[in-house]
Amino acid sequence: MEINELIFATSNANKVSEVNKLLPKNIQVHSLKDIGFTDELPETQDTIEGNAIQKAETLYKLIGKDCFAEDTGLIVPALNGEPGVYSARYAGPQKNDQDNMNLLLKNLQDHSDRSAYFKTVIALFIDGKHFTFEGRAEGRIIESPRGDQGFGYDPIFLPNDYNTTFAEMNMSEKGSISHRAKALQLLIEHLAKL
Repeated sequence: MEINELIFATSNANKVSEVNKLLPKNIQVHSLKDIGFTDELPETQDTIEGNAIQKAETLYKLIGKDCFAEDTGLIVPALNGEPGVYSARYAGPQKNDQDNMNLLLKNLQDHSDRSAYFKTVIALFIDGKHFTFEGRAEGRIIESPRGDQGFGYDPIFLPNDYNTTFAEMNMSEKGSISHRAKALQLLIEHLAKL
């Protein structure tokens, strides 16, 4: 089966750009904005995987096209897994990256264990069937932000075996080790078998 178009259940231009750089050129990825979809997709599940599946399934039922959704969270064991599924709105519904980072750094002040990992789950709905793919990036939270690339918690996340935060890496360097890249690689391998 030849797949040449997928709808990505996001309006986040950063995510679409990241995905398009990693997927084979014969697969065109379109965002919700690209197809004029302006409804809010539900994210009411209490797990990262649950949210990814919910978004992709809802979109598939509404537009009837092959699509995928992803949900990503930053998990900090010292904070009982926070911010986790609430990563985007950790500091409130305004979904402000700076506010989220500030709150996380404040909550980690008294903890010596600063280990953390990003987890991405991609849910693919294709021909009425669904599949999930998970990627992780292990690292730790540094004391103060560094770098101006990337988005979200990238300026305070230092991946294991690196001296640069995700926000100090260029797109291709981050793309080679990121949680999203790992999940996408599994998606790409799956699409290649269809």
